[in-house]
Amino acid sequence: MLIHLSRIQRLYRSDEVETTALHDIELDIAQGEFLAIMGPSGCGKSTLLNILGTIDRPTAGTYRFGDEELTKLNETALARFRRENLGYIFQSFNLIDELTIEENIELALIYRNIPKPERRQRVAQAMDRVGIAHRARHYPSQLSGGQQQRAAIARAIVGEPRLILADEPTGNLDTENGTQVMDILQTLNDEGATIIMVTHSPSHADLARRRVDMLDGQIVISVRNAI
Repeated sequence: MLIHLSRIQRLYRSDEVETTALHDIELDIAQGEFLAIMGPSGCGKSTLLNILGTIDRPTAGTYRFGDEELTKLNETALARFRRENLGYIFQSFNLIDELTIEENIELALIYRNIPKPERRQRVAQAMDRVGIAHRARHYPSQLSGGQQQRAAIARAIVGEPRLILADEPTGNLDTENGTQVMDILQTLNDEGATIIMVTHSPSHADLARRRVDMLDGQIVISVRNAI
């Protein structure tokens, strides 16, 4: 099992109010799985994704990734963990406008101190896999939304992460580009990538191997799709 969440809770407290974002989440995710998380706004799915990505910490419960208990790690260790294991795909692409597409993708490797010749080789391979090699020297503003998201996927996979986290990856795209992004994610999963995706699209959730539905901070449905 790649991921094991047990009794995960996330509370947000202010002087007057305590809000429960997640309540007793139990979730196992196998290596090579493609999981879609669905639910209405405010149900806790983004909070769950942030905890899976170690961007946020649970208030209680345990998060085991492989043989490592992540809730026990300090911030320095978590930063190392993210660099070595995780790739992120965001709804808003999060590309740096002042860098070329090639440079945006390379950033993920610079932070890992990978030698320049190997970085260039990996970047070229990642761009090839998502079909944007011909846009390497362009800037994000010169690309369509679909091309920018493909660049963001290349950035997510260039470090060969054990887990890809996708937060509404088709949310800012039209139908055609959304379909292309989902085709890429399915291909990556077929090649062995583990993917967890938050989405509002039932049709895109149906393309994952498993779907969980959330409501009021809890998982209420877990079903395997017939792929």
